Amino acid sequence: MLVELHIENLGVIEHVELVLDHGLTALTGETGTGKTMLVEAIELLVGGRSDASMVRPGATEARVDGRFVVGVDGADDDEIVLTRVVPADGRSRAYVNGRLSTVTSLADIAGPLIDLHGQHAHQSLLVTATQRAALDRFAGVDLAPLRRARAAITEIDAELATLGGDERARAREIDLLRFQVDELDRAAITGADEDHLLAAEEELLADAVAHRTAGSTAVELLTDDQGARDLLGRALAAISDRAPFAGLHGRLHDLLAEFDDVSTELRSVTESIEEDPARLDDVRMRRQVLTDLRRKYGDDLAEVMDYHRRTEDRLRDLEGFEERAAELERERAAAIAHERDEAGRVGATRREAAPRLAGLIESRLRELAMGHASVAVEVGDGPDDHPGDRVQFLLAANPGSPLLPLTRVASGGELARAMLALRLVLTVDAPTSADGTSVGTLVFDEVDAGIGGSAANAVGEALEALGRHHQVLVVTHLPQVAARARRQIVVSKQVHDGVTFAGVETVAGDARVGEVARMLSGDDSDEAREHARSLLRRG
Repeated sequence: MLVELHIENLGVIEHVELVLDHGLTALTGETGTGKTMLVEAIELLVGGRSDASMVRPGATEARVDGRFVVGVDGADDDEIVLTRVVPADGRSRAYVNGRLSTVTSLADIAGPLIDLHGQHAHQSLLVTATQRAALDRFAGVDLAPLRRARAAITEIDAELATLGGDERARAREIDLLRFQVDELDRAAITGADEDHLLAAEEELLADAVAHRTAGSTAVELLTDDQGARDLLGRALAAISDRAPFAGLHGRLHDLLAEFDDVSTELRSVTESIEEDPARLDDVRMRRQVLTDLRRKYGDDLAEVMDYHRRTEDRLRDLEGFEERAAELERERAAAIAHERDEAGRVGATRREAAPRLAGLIESRLRELAMGHASVAVEVGDGPDDHPGDRVQFLLAANPGSPLLPLTRVASGGELARAMLALRLVLTVDAPTSADGTSVGTLVFDEVDAGIGGSAANAVGEALEALGRHHQVLVVTHLPQVAARARRQIVVSKQVHDGVTFAGVETVAGDARVGEVARMLSGDDSDEAREHARSLLRRG
């Protein structure tokens, strides 16, 4: 739901702040005051085309902000703020929640939130997908089984494609994979850390003589007569039984014990180091083998081992191609048959419901001053269109006219009324269809073009009924429509120092009575006011 609309420097509007609510809101005012600019502002928010001529003369840019609440729980619902900026010179900019975005992304986000009907380009009823979705909602079509069936075919086709190409290409790939698997099998990598362990062993073997010499020298310096061990023992004896050194004596004693342990371990390590040229050659050769494998199959041995596993799997698939391909073809045939069954079920449901939906829309259009309109909902019946995906709404607005697609026959007002009739069917006449659209805000412009009298009352009643299920904004010149609204917003125009300004005011009480009276008779007479009060009481 659109809860707040902010407009700056758009056409005759210098600055407007609108706070909106649930239900039906009527936008009224004399011709030329700028009511349509409010609709054009909303159209900018849903990705409509911008033009520098929209910018108010003397301003550098026009700006429109819309704050939407998504959900039905009030304060805890999510909010989305959409912004469109149109400069006097340059490309327009779009923002979502204050972050720079593309107009396409803006339109994608706004599409499920708001729908425009009238003379404007962004009318969802003109889109084939919207017409098909409307029929599905009315008919209660469950598309999930068909989607699952189609997804199963896609998965099988993908697996068939990965099995291999033609026989020669498959034979070449098998030869290559066998060579690689054999090479990796013979390498018999022991673990992902094998190269690191070999590097440490090579370093030890390559410098074995120097290592033994260094170790022996250290052992001698520690344990020979007059070595470090003797000196440390003499130091301990020197302070033994002397009170000032009592604390240090214990520490020195512990140090001597640790010293003996280190000396023993140092001797053991030194004696374990052996010079082994043959083993050194083996280690170096093994490291070269691992280096070659990493160069071919991965940055480290973990990747090489993973490549080995995947190559074995691929080789098994290719070697068992005929068997697996035959199995997949059987699965594919069964999946196609299942998809045809599901498509037929969907198509039958759509074709059965189409004339009922068309009849209900026709009935509603007759109430909306299109008494001679004919409507048909055409469901594709081509040889490949089993589910009837090609859904098209056809309209003949006048007697003797052929049924043609909405884009070719409907004026702005006719299209707005067609959408109003469809919405009424989905939300009022057939509520069990659960108008499955998430669109919360409907905007109607020109819906009352060329009508009056009882038809005007019918349009007002229809919009009021729709307002019980959606937020509805309607630009209207009909007092019968305005009187049905929960809220009425008046757009007025003033001229100051030769400059035109549009103002917006939410009217209530006597002010609303006066506005409805003006709509009735063009003046504010007592008779007009009494008639206005009567209309508002009925509304």
